[in-house]
Amino acid sequence: MKRLAVFASGRGSNFRAIVDHARMNILHDVEVGLLVTNDAAAPVVDIARKNSIPAIHIEGIFGKKFPSKQERERARNEFDQKAIDTLKENRIDLVALAGFMQVLGPSIVHAYEYRTMNIHPAKDVRRFGGPGMFGERVHAAVLSAGEKESGCTIHYVDESVDGGPVILQSIVPVEIGDTAESLAHRILIQEHRTYSKAIQLHVDNRLKVLDRKVTIDWSGNWEEDWNRRQEAFIRSQMLLEPAA
Repeated sequence: MKRLAVFASGRGSNFRAIVDHARMNILHDVEVGLLVTNDAAAPVVDIARKNSIPAIHIEGIFGKKFPSKQERERARNEFDQKAIDTLKENRIDLVALAGFMQVLGPSIVHAYEYRTMNIHPAKDVRRFGGPGMFGERVHAAVLSAGEKESGCTIHYVDESVDGGPVILQSIVPVEIGDTAESLAHRILIQEHRTYSKAIQLHVDNRLKVLDRKVTIDWSGNWEEDWNRRQEAFIRSQMLLEPAA
């Protein structure tokens, strides 16, 4: 059984989706063992409490002003060390960033190298990722560029922002009349389905990283078995969708 920690700062819809996948026994050999947040008042904390998942607040640096770059870096290093200590104390094997509003520093990235994932709400993470590209800013940029499709990308975390080795992507067409909000909504549906799939691939030792590229072992009908298990989540997801 692998213990998963999720880092989140906001509403927590991806956190909820991962928890639901575990609760419905779609995720196998995965225990959602911890939520780490840098915002004690974030709605995601309530989701953790309702599901009896420990939630730990570690003060972060996002949105704060510091007298110097050195002070900011010192505060980020303190956060990273506290996070590493917390992960070790809770025997965490894998970390999933899900709307976490803070870039992790080198110490935690190296401590959990190829054991930390992130999800980004775009297909082209080079053009529509990086510092400052989060939330509806990403979708607005995609629409402004006249793209025909977008989607979501799950990748391992490295010292760059949104630049780590790509694990999985789901593609979502851009429709005529789309707004940043409507595009975000359709991509979020795919995020909720794709993140847990990437987690299961990691836990099942199906992912290998070579020269910063991820290869996936799909042998033995792995994907067919996953799709069959995930049907229950997709049905529940569709029931929650508002009528068109």
